[in-house]
Amino acid sequence: MMKRVLIGLCVVPLALSVAACGGAGDDKLAKNVENAYDNRADAMEQAADNLEDQAKQVRKSGEQQADAIDDADVNAQAMSDEQKAALANGSEKLR
Repeated sequence: MMKRVLIGLCVVPLALSVAACGGAGDDKLAKNVENAYDNRADAMEQAADNLEDQAKQVRKSGEQQADAIDDADVNAQAMSDEQKAALANGSEKLR
C-alpha cells in the first residue's frame, strides 16, 4: 500500500508537469512560427531600407539633372514634348 502511495506521489507531479507544458510540442511550433514571422518582417524592413536608399539616389539624380538644365540654359521652347518627357522620366540626360 505504501509503495502505491509513493508511486502515485511521484507520478502525479510528473503528469502535471507534462500537462503544464502542453506535451504536444506546441511550444516549439509556436516559437518556430514566431521566428518565421520575425524573419519575414526583418526581410521586409531590409527591403524598405534598400528602397529608401534608392529613392534618395533618384532624388539626387533629379536634382543633378535639373541643375544641369539650369546651368546649360536650355531653350525649352525649342524642345519637343518627347524630348522634355525623356528628360523628366530619366531616359535621357542632358549632355
